[in-house]
Amino acid sequence: MKIAILSNGNANYSTKRLKQVAESRGHEVNVIKYKNCFVSVENKDPKVIYKGREIDIKTYDAIIPRIANYMTRYGTAIVRQLEREGIFTTSSAIAIARSRDKLRATQILARHVDIPKTVFSRNSTDIDGMLDQIGGTPVVIKLGRSTHGNGVVLADTKKAAKSALQAFYLYNDDGTNVLLQEYIAESAGTDIRVFVVGGRVIASMKRQSLDDDFRSNLHKGGEGTAIKLTDEERKIAIKAAKSLGLAVAGVDIMRSERGPLVLEVNASPGFGIEKVTNRDVATPIIEYIERNARRGAKKDKVGA
Repeated sequence: MKIAILSNGNANYSTKRLKQVAESRGHEVNVIKYKNCFVSVENKDPKVIYKGREIDIKTYDAIIPRIANYMTRYGTAIVRQLEREGIFTTSSAIAIARSRDKLRATQILARHVDIPKTVFSRNSTDIDGMLDQIGGTPVVIKLGRSTHGNGVVLADTKKAAKSALQAFYLYNDDGTNVLLQEYIAESAGTDIRVFVVGGRVIASMKRQSLDDDFRSNLHKGGEGTAIKLTDEERKIAIKAAKSLGLAVAGVDIMRSERGPLVLEVNASPGFGIEKVTNRDVATPIIEYIERNARRGAKKDKVGA
């Protein structure tokens, strides 16, 4: 098969691993920097141009989108164009966009799995009522497009929460949602990343902050260790990925006194989990393509 990896370049570890595995299994692989593409939209003759040349869309059997968070809108537009030409994709444009909108993702996840209590508002004067709904402080406040732990703060008091909200709203004039989320004290600084491919758990690791930071992201200096999931955690991770329409996903779970809670679902999970767990996550993705691409691109059946 001929596979395109939509990525920021060959230097990315995940891109290198996917290319290496796919080529070792006899597939032709091209890495396309999607941010350098442009699209010509014409009746019956759409074109995707890359490096000054038209991509022969119909020669590709599958694409693997590795879209950066800050390039979601443009990246998903490229994915959408390729989808319209019937190319199989491991993640649809609508599923990627849905998972990146924390408010929309939270609304969908809440219908299918347990999540921390979450409220949102565009008015910082509602702080008293919002905190009552959450259960008081401390409270986690996050931007709707936060990533890698950026745009996420912990407010210990009502005054701190109000100040944080006012700051977010003051410098947030693009309509991005701000969410308040319940603080799970028993799991502070710790969460679990579950790597799901095609409805199966491929690898899992515990992420632990190395100082008093409540965020456990590896990008923030957190440390990862392999962990064995409970049956309930395994099921909830698979269900969370499926609810957002993602065949390849990194599901973040927090252990609480009332059971596992899903924090968020990542549409382009990093491959650092391979180094932590010694589990191969690239091969299952290529195998998923081999099983499904020749059947034709599947339509996303989850509501937007």
